[in-house]
Amino acid sequence: MRYDFDPELEPFVARLRPPDYAQPQAARAALRAIMAAQPAYEPESRVLVEDRSIPVPGGPGTTVRLYRPVDRIGPRPALVFPHWGGFVTGDLETPHTVATRIADLVGAVVVSPDYRLAPEDPFPAGLEDCYATLEWTADHATELGIDTDRIGVGGFSCAGALATGLALLSRDRQGPAVCYVYLLFPQLDDRLETVSAQMFVDTPMLDRPNLVVSWKHYLGGAKASAYAAPARAENLSSLPPTFVGVCEYDPLRDEGITFAHRLILAGVKTEVAHYPGTFHASIGIAHAAVSRRMVTDQISALRRGLRAL
Repeated sequence: MRYDFDPELEPFVARLRPPDYAQPQAARAALRAIMAAQPAYEPESRVLVEDRSIPVPGGPGTTVRLYRPVDRIGPRPALVFPHWGGFVTGDLETPHTVATRIADLVGAVVVSPDYRLAPEDPFPAGLEDCYATLEWTADHATELGIDTDRIGVGGFSCAGALATGLALLSRDRQGPAVCYVYLLFPQLDDRLETVSAQMFVDTPMLDRPNLVVSWKHYLGGAKASAYAAPARAENLSSLPPTFVGVCEYDPLRDEGITFAHRLILAGVKTEVAHYPGTFHASIGIAHAAVSRRMVTDQISALRRGLRAL
């Protein structure tokens, strides 16, 4: 079908075919190539980047990448920020530019886990790696200069499911307090029954066929729980304040809007942003005015939500 894409995004549509999650290795190579072509955040010198190995209960352990602003003093907020990639692709390099920008402009310590990927390691492996990262961040707050009252979680696309799953797990396990949730074009619902999920079968970067494969790999044949697919959660009360941003021509659009509405009904302070003319992950086309607006909204929301000084 035809789409009324933003004029600055339209020229890129034909070359941004969704990766084929049915071929995980090829899809991983494709995402690495896309991210390698992204412009670096400058100047990176304002952010100290360091990798740490951390334990994961019942798992082999994982690596987290820390992004710490070098010119901020005193206890700082933190953001646990898993990478995107359909639960199937992505690694520590995937969110590097975004995480560096957040650390610099928000003044937060960003902690990005290299969580296990499907289909080799289906749910709950990746989420448990992310939860161990949240616990490790809270446990090492003094060493890292983090204020434990200002630890948030956030993510794009599938990382939206991981971030929301973290907030639900932390609430239900009485784990580290999460003060804020930031979600951009989040992947939240394995049922794919919304209008956008059924309609957008040929959209750039992400379409319905790839979503079907993504969820199949992640769930590994098991029935989805609310921690895997947060749209299934019956109780959304007592979750932290949340920002939800969605793209107009994205199969994930309606599940994000619906989830935000449910948060509001549950009494959760919620902001919602809908970006006309955009498609999934089009924020990566950095020169476009709508992409710059998405980044501005992102930094502003995180500053508010993390109470950045």
